[in-house]
Formats: sequence, C-alpha cells, structure tokens
Amino acid sequence: MDADAAADSRIWKVNDLLKDIRIDYGSLSKPVDDFVSSIRKAIDGIPEDFKVTSELAPNFVSDIGADKVEFNFKKPNGFNLCGSYSIRCMAKPDASVDLLVHLPKECFYEKDYMNHRYHAKRCLYLCVIRKHLLSSSSVEKVEWSTLQNEARKPILVVFPVKKPDQFPGFSIRIIPSATSLFNVAKLSMSRNNVRSVTADGVPQPTPTYNSSMLEDIFLEENSELLEKTFSAWKELGDALILLKIWARQRSSIYVHDCLNGFLLSVILSYLATHGKISKSLNALDIFRMTLGFIASSKLWERGLFFPPQSENRVSKEEKMQFRELFPVVICDSSTLVNLAFRMTSVGFQELQDEASSTLKCMEKLKDGGFEEVFMTKVDYPVKYDHCIRLNLKGKTAASMSGFCLDKECWRTYEQKVHSLLQQGLGDRAKAIRVVWRNTNQDWHVDSGLSVLDREPLFVGISISSIEKAFRTVDIGPDAENKIEALKFRKFWGEKSELRRFKDGRISESTVWVTQQWTKHLIVKQIVEYIFKRHFSLSSDDIVQLVDQLDFSLIYGDKDPISTSENLLQAFEVFSKCLREIEGIPLKVSNVQPLDSALRFTSVFPPEPHPVAREKVDARRLHKLTPSCIPTMEVMIQLEGSGNWPMGDLAIEKTKSAFLLQIAESLQNVERIPCTATEDNVDIFMGGYAFRLRILHERGLNLVKGEFGVDSQKHVSSADKMLFIRSQHASMINGLQGRFPTYAPVARLAKRWVSAHLFSGCMAEEAIELLVAHVFLTTLPLGVPCSRINGFLRFLRLLADYDWMFYPLIVDINNDFGRNDEKEINDNFMSSRKGYEKDRQNITSAMFLAAPYDKASEAWTSTSPNLPEQKRLTAYARSSANVLSKLILQEHNDSVQWECLFRTPLNNYDAVVLLHRDKLAYPRRLLFPSELKQGKHVARGKASTVFKPF
Repeated sequence: MDADAAADSRIWKVNDLLKDIRIDYGSLSKPVDDFVSSIRKAIDGIPEDFKVTSELAPNFVSDIGADKVEFNFKKPNGFNLCGSYSIRCMAKPDASVDLLVHLPKECFYEKDYMNHRYHAKRCLYLCVIRKHLLSSSSVEKVEWSTLQNEARKPILVVFPVKKPDQFPGFSIRIIPSATSLFNVAKLSMSRNNVRSVTADGVPQPTPTYNSSMLEDIFLEENSELLEKTFSAWKELGDALILLKIWARQRSSIYVHDCLNGFLLSVILSYLATHGKISKSLNALDIFRMTLGFIASSKLWERGLFFPPQSENRVSKEEKMQFRELFPVVICDSSTLVNLAFRMTSVGFQELQDEASSTLKCMEKLKDGGFEEVFMTKVDYPVKYDHCIRLNLKGKTAASMSGFCLDKECWRTYEQKVHSLLQQGLGDRAKAIRVVWRNTNQDWHVDSGLSVLDREPLFVGISISSIEKAFRTVDIGPDAENKIEALKFRKFWGEKSELRRFKDGRISESTVWVTQQWTKHLIVKQIVEYIFKRHFSLSSDDIVQLVDQLDFSLIYGDKDPISTSENLLQAFEVFSKCLREIEGIPLKVSNVQPLDSALRFTSVFPPEPHPVAREKVDARRLHKLTPSCIPTMEVMIQLEGSGNWPMGDLAIEKTKSAFLLQIAESLQNVERIPCTATEDNVDIFMGGYAFRLRILHERGLNLVKGEFGVDSQKHVSSADKMLFIRSQHASMINGLQGRFPTYAPVARLAKRWVSAHLFSGCMAEEAIELLVAHVFLTTLPLGVPCSRINGFLRFLRLLADYDWMFYPLIVDINNDFGRNDEKEINDNFMSSRKGYEKDRQNITSAMFLAAPYDKASEAWTSTSPNLPEQKRLTAYARSSANVLSKLILQEHNDSVQWECLFRTPLNNYDAVVLLHRDKLAYPRRLLFPSELKQGKHVARGKASTVFKPF
C-alpha cells in the first residue's frame, strides 16, 4: 500500500470512529432541556431564609475541620450548562451533562475562604438541593460524586426517571460555582488560608487549597472561554473527541493527578489561541500536533499562560512562583488560576511518555497505528509489571494529622508511597505510579471522609530490566561517607550491613537471599520490607500481584525449571560425545536441540531419572521412581557427501542405519546405554533420554531453496518439518536469551491452553510464536518484565486479534522487508479465498507467519479450525477479564486465581474421566478429575499392568 492510500485508509478509519463516538445532539438536546428545566423547577421551589446547619452532613463538616458553617438558604443566582455538552464534544459512552449552579453571595461571609468553611457550606448547599430533588417526580435517584476525585468538593449526579432511548446512562452533574464570592487577592498562592498548616509554628502557604477555591470562582468564566474557542471550529472539536478516546484507553493518565476532558480542551484551546494549530488542519493532524506538543514542547518548562482578558499581566515573579509551587502550570486568562494544579510531576511524566509512545505508533505501525492508538486498552494490569494493592483503612488521617490541610491526606500519602518506593527500588524501577481512587459511587457525604480509605491504594511498577530486578546485592554509600551511610542505615534498618567487595570497597549494602528460580520475587521482598518498616503494615495489608500464578508451574515443592542447569550440562556432554564419534562413514557436524525443555519453555522439563544413566546406582532408586522416561528430540547433521540416495524411502533407511551405528558406537565405546527401533534411537545420559533425528545435507539444501522451487517438491515432508523445527527452536532459544521473562510466560500460556483442553488444536510451537509476538510487538506498551503481565497480554492477543481478516506476523529477528510482507499477505488472502462463499470453508482460522514459514503451514495449517478458534477466543477473553479484575480488585483467595485454569466441563456433551493413579505423571494435574453433574453411563476398571511409579 503506497503512502497516499495508507493516509486515505487512516482518515477513513478515524472518520468512521468519530461517527460512532459522536453524540447526536439533535436527539439529546430535548431530553437535556426538559430535565434541566425540571431540576431548576425543583430547586426554585425550595423556600428561602431557613437556617442550614452542619446537621445535614455533620461527619463531613467535622472531618474537613470547618467551623462557623451555618447560613440562611438563598436560591442560586443562576444555572449554566457547561463542559463537553456546551462545546458539543461529548464522546460515547459518556452521557453526563454538566450544570453549573451559581452559589448566592448571601450565604457566605467575607472570610469563609478560610479553614474550609467555603467547602463545608458548599457541601451543605448541595445537601439542601439533593433533599428537594429526591422529592421531584422526574428524578429517579441522586448520587454523590466528587470533582476530579477531590473529596472536599462533592457534586451531585442526578438521574432522570425518563431515560432517552439512545442514552441509557444519561445524567446531569450539578457543580457549584463561586463567581465573585470572595476577594481573589486573599487567595493568592503565597497566602496561608488553613491555619493548621504550619512548619515549626510558622504558617505556610496553601496553594493547592487556594487553587481549589479559585477553580470554582472562575469556573463559569473559563467555560465561556472554551465555548468561544470551540464554537465555530468543527475539526478542533473532533480532535478533542479523539484525544478523549485516546486518554480513556490509558488508565494511568486519565486520572485525578494527570488528565481529564476539561484539561484536554484547555490544552487545545491554548494551542488554538496561540496560533500553534490552524483551521486548515483535519482532526487527526490536530490530534498528532497536540500529542507532539504534550510530549516535547519546551513551553512546559516555563508554564502555559493564556492571554489575559484584562490589563493585569502575569509578572516574571508571579510566573516563577507558579513554577516553584506546581510541577505543571496552565494559567487561565484571569492570571490567577493554575488549571493544572492537581497534576503531579509523576502524572505529567506519565502523560509525556504516553504521548511519545503514541507518536511512535503513528509513525511506525500500519494504518498509522489506528488500532494501537484508539482501540487498544492500556490499563494498569497490562501496563505495569508489578502491581500492588495496599489496604490502608484507618491509617491515613492519623498519620497525616487530619484529612484536609493544603492537600488532602490521600494525595499526600500517594506522594509519600511513591517517594519511599523510588528510594528503595532505585534503578530497578523504570516508572512507579501510585494512584488512590478514594471516592466511589457508594459514597455519601453523611459518612464523612473517614470511610474514603476503604478502597485500596494502587501501585504500578514498570521494571527497568530483568538484570537489575534480579540483582541480589545493592551497594550503598562507602563507609567513609558517614552522612550518606547513616541515611542508608536509617532507611534500611536491620537489612543494612557493612561489606567488603572484591574491588576493595567497604560499603553499606543490602542482600536479598533467594534461590535461582525465585529471583522474580526479589522486588516483592524489597517492597514488602519497605512497607512494613516505614508504614508499619502487616503482610495481609500488602497484596503484591507477582507470584499468584506460580502454582501452575510448581511440581512438588519447587519449579522443575530449577533442574534445567543439570539438563543443559547433560546435553553439552552428549553433544561433545556425538561430535567425537569415530568409525562412522560421515562424522556429526552439528547438534541442535529440538525439544522445548532445552529452550526453557516446557511446562515440565524432565527431571533426572536414576535409570537413564551410564551406570544405574541402586541407591538412587526408591519406591516412587517414575516408570516413564520422557525423551527429548535432538537433530544432528552429518558431513557433506554426494552419495546419499534420492528416494524418500532409501534416504530414511540410510538415516536409520546411521543412527544405529551412532548408538552402537556410543554404547560400545562410551558405555552409554541406548535403545533402538526401526524408527527411533534413544540415548540415555546424565539422567535424561535423548532421541536422535538426522537432517541430511541434500534435504537441508533443498529446504533452503538452493535447488530451486521445482526441486523442493521432492523434499520429504519429514526433512522439511525437521528443518522447520530446527529453525523454530533456534529462534525461540535466541528469543528467550533476549527476554528472560519470555520462557515463564510461554510456560504459563501452554499450561492455560492445556488446562482448557485446547492442546489437541494448538501446537506448542504455535503458542510459543503467539507469546513471541507479545514480546516483539510491544507498542503501545513496553516489553513485559513479569509473568502475570506477559500472560495477560497473551490472553488479550488471543481474545482481541482479528484472526479472520489479518495474518499474525512474528518477525523474530527483524528480517522481513516489504516483499516478505507482500508474500505473507498474498498467502493469507489465498487461504481466505473461500470465506465469502462459505465461512466454514477455512482450513485454519489462525494464520501465523514466521521467517521460516511464510505460508503458515507448519503449526496452524489444519487447526485450530473456525469453531475451535472461536471457543479459544471466548475462553481467552473470559480469562483476561478475570485476571484483570483479580489484579485491580480485592481478591486474595487462591481459589479465585485457580479459576483461570479450571475449565467448565458442563459445556461438553460427554466427559471421560481417567484414573488419576494410572496417569504417567499424576502430580502434574492441577485439580482432581471430578464432575458433579450429568448422567453417569459407564465405569471402567483401571488396568493393573501400568503403574506410574
């Protein structure tokens, strides 16, 4: 596809997306007008001059520390529709409309800007409104919510009895505005307006508290400014909708300390008013330029300042003060309000990273990365390698000297947790995100603020590299640097120890003791230690999502991968023996492992068996010695020769003769036990059984294409498949060397496929390619550095990929050029020729293209078929949803995690249960074979011939 065609396709997709997401204001405006009218009528019916006291919300008033909150009720000064509805930039599924209620000045005293009195009266005013709205016949229910998760600024969400057909979730958000209530000079950033905010008895500025009030004072003015900017610029509105779609897909930035729809519209308005974007641009171009501005503009360093509406310009000193007080500054036209006062430096860094990542997608991926930018969910479970939930119920207010000072205690706690983790993890963490969504729909102001710590605090950690994460010793400051050494000991406590290192240094250090196969738990050890030491939390309060799936890979009391070093050593000795064999016509020139155990991706790699040795030691035998010895296939190549026969049968017979000679030589010369049949030769060495396969020179050349396409037709299918397997094994072995997390994720994926009875239609090599795609095609994410993260991405790939209309290309070594991609797409289209006539007329529903198999003939040519693929996709989607919920929500029970590997047997017409004690490897079963429903029709007696031990 040329550049122009690609651009046209991209714009067509974007326009189609906008068409689906835009709100039809023609059908929404009447329901909005009618419901707003009924709300105004209900509020206008409230009698005036009755006394309002803290009794309407005593806990709320008490918790924010306000006094003198009584007032005589007066009706609002007016109402205004604002937000996305007023600028016609709502984006489905959002169907909430913002309604400003102008608080009357008569309800407030001159100094109510101090000590949270305004916030208390604001809440009490809403309590009065809510009480009367509940008695309105047009109102179904009224819920409490908050403005940008700020608990001291509640708002009302009103739902109508009569819901518009096209907008089932339609609601009105009632937001108080405080236009002209107070002298804004009293709310300057340098003033202290909460008397309890002091340092050593000296009052400190309260910029966040002051900004919270200024936001309400200029709410109406800033809404009008946005309406003016967006009113006659359709493309600007469409760009805002695209930005909302993009941000909603990214949980880490569409949150209280980073971005929201209002700030997106403010940034676009800034670019428009400063001539950074022109009206000649389409919505996608504006979208791209906005991301570029967010990602890399130098203007962020000095702050964004709207042109002042009056003669009051922002002085250099004031600009510097804004920058010192806030990490991000977007100053409105009043020159008094930083509209980004809630945004933290961590949140802004996350925003810039996401914007940069999105621009890479648009530059490098097909269709301008449309799927990755707008349709791919980048939520916490799939973004972060290490997720943590902290139960802090009842622990925040006490440690923070109250719920609300300048900042709310939850925001302060977020910063404290981030700071300690950053210090403790050091270069192990690439990014740390701490978010506490402490308000939810069930909250009621009557309950006060003390209940808002019921939700767990969430921490997401992106690992910088596996090498750093698996480091067992952290070296601190030198002993001579006494001040820094003292700080180190204070932070780490008893974990700190003075050590002498090989280079002669004597330094403070921490050591994390672990076994080789549990190194992925080092970060968990560190995090738990930090929280226990600095927050006095118990283990039950710290839920780290790291090792909950390890149970599916454990055999006995350990991971069998822990014995892989013995296996590799045995293979190296075996390879050397093969190369040194004398007395056969052609010497062994190359030895390559084919079995997944030798590339670390086998769920259960073989353990050393006492019988599979050069000498059987009777003392090693015991009552529970396994009676089955699994074999691992090894491919060998022989020296070149022109004497090979041409016929397939003759070639195979010659191979068998070579194998028998090799076995005879090993047995007679090296005393290595072997068994031979006409088809197989198995060699026993070091406790393992290796099965030999020969790929002869002529077959290798034919497969490589050195004799042309016609000659390839004469290559035996066995040789061709052997070559493909060797190429696959080599590539996967290289891949797991590049990505240490690849192998355990592949093992989890295989375990899941097997547990849900899909092993018959999914070759393990196909599973390895799917997991390889997860690690190679990472945009808009990074490379997975944890088991759970990689496994979730595997499930989502299975569930979300459009298998019917796109091939999955796994380019392991970045070898594919345009011609290769064209060849793959041509092969794919050829495989889908019969789709239009008969959807079932497709031999394989999954097309997996790899460098050695551009026609997807090796692993998925006949399976899974379409019904199997649909079931596989459905199971993957269900498992992905369950896993995401387990990460985000309170589920500490191991049974919940086991559900990921329990398959529903009631979906089958008939179930055959095998005798567990007669299976070759009974201990590999995750759960007992049992079925408590259905009709029992037959029972078979177990054979006494076979015993697994």
